Amino acid sequence: MKHSFITPRRKRLISGELRLVLFFFTVTIAMVVGTYLFLEYKTYDFVNERKEVARKSIELQHSIEAMDEEIKVIETEAKIVEQISTDNTVMKESIKNLFDLVPEDITLTRAELEEKSLILYGITPNKDTYEYMLHAPLRSIFNRTYTSFYPAENGWYRFVSSNYLDEETVKEVVE
Repeated sequence: MKHSFITPRRKRLISGELRLVLFFFTVTIAMVVGTYLFLEYKTYDFVNERKEVARKSIELQHSIEAMDEEIKVIETEAKIVEQISTDNTVMKESIKNLFDLVPEDITLTRAELEEKSLILYGITPNKDTYEYMLHAPLRSIFNRTYTSFYPAENGWYRFVSSNYLDEETVKEVVE
């Protein structure tokens, strides 16, 4: 006996609607898992990148410290060069002034210029020429002046003039 007007169809375990729902759930779960894996990868990548940036930051800090040290050394060397240049200029002017101070009648054979002293070796026609033309200006510059004369073969005199500045005078000149 037939109770149906249509031929029976086979019943399936999973219907079409249920298959559609399962398909959407599967796609949704796949998207969630994919997003989770993507975020895990990005987190791992970010942690590695942060470590690299921290390492580079430390390297740069060490590099900056080394450069600061080099700058200090260069500044110190620049000050030394400037001081030497100033000292050379002062020495040059002092030597020029010394040779301007020596009259034409007196011949210098040697001059030793130091920070606190000047020793002159030379020849003068007579003691009076030396006393009035060279010794007087030297006395006005130096605190202590000593001169020794030795007769030369031609009637002139060889002399050694030692001139010294006292410590207080040197400090005043430097300041």
